[in-house]
Amino acid sequence: MFETERISPRKAAVIVGVAMIMIALCAGFAYGFIHSSLVITGNAAATVSQIQQNTPLFRAEIFSWFLILVFDIIIAGALTIFMKQIDAHLSLLGGWFRLIYAMILGIAISNLVMVSLLLSGDDYSASLPADQLSAQVMFSLSAFNSIWSLGLIIFGLHLLIIAYLILKSDFIPKFLGILLVIAALSYVLIHSMYVFLPQYETTTMLIEKILSLPMTAGELGFGIWLLIKGGKRPKKATEF
Repeated sequence: MFETERISPRKAAVIVGVAMIMIALCAGFAYGFIHSSLVITGNAAATVSQIQQNTPLFRAEIFSWFLILVFDIIIAGALTIFMKQIDAHLSLLGGWFRLIYAMILGIAISNLVMVSLLLSGDDYSASLPADQLSAQVMFSLSAFNSIWSLGLIIFGLHLLIIAYLILKSDFIPKFLGILLVIAALSYVLIHSMYVFLPQYETTTMLIEKILSLPMTAGELGFGIWLLIKGGKRPKKATEF
């Protein structure tokens, strides 16, 4: 699946660490800042107006999501290389789960591209009644959220494999594995509820707020550890 001979564990760890930090920054910008400020839940007209008035910002969100997609693909390969020293088969399985998640994320992003096209002012969108245009925009935004949530269930399974490998290893701090187990189960629980129990959306959002800290701590903590210490050989004691 991945070419491993030319990349050392240390180089793979640095690649994963940098990519994880970049994903956190891009996601905070794309979803935490832009998406949450432009999309007004339950108000289609206001959402359309916000996006139309901030078209460059919305396109910056789409670009940030594409960067996240690229970083996820990079992580899938580099993390497989790093974790194969623990268990080659499980690390490969974890890599495939991350790639599947990236593929689903790409499908989700296409819905944001559709919103951008709908609001671009071309002949097709200009011919649509305002209420029909707003309905199509909201449908695409809803599809983005639903498809992304489906992908995040797969992402949670990926994290569960990585957490198991960390707990199995003798050189990665065990607390990182525990944090990733919590993060993995949180992703699966929260986004299964979003996808399969949409009637409990308010409850799901509350659970997500409560679990967001350990979810972030697990991923970022592992990324920072990889960047600083991952793949480094222990120093030999000086002989006298």
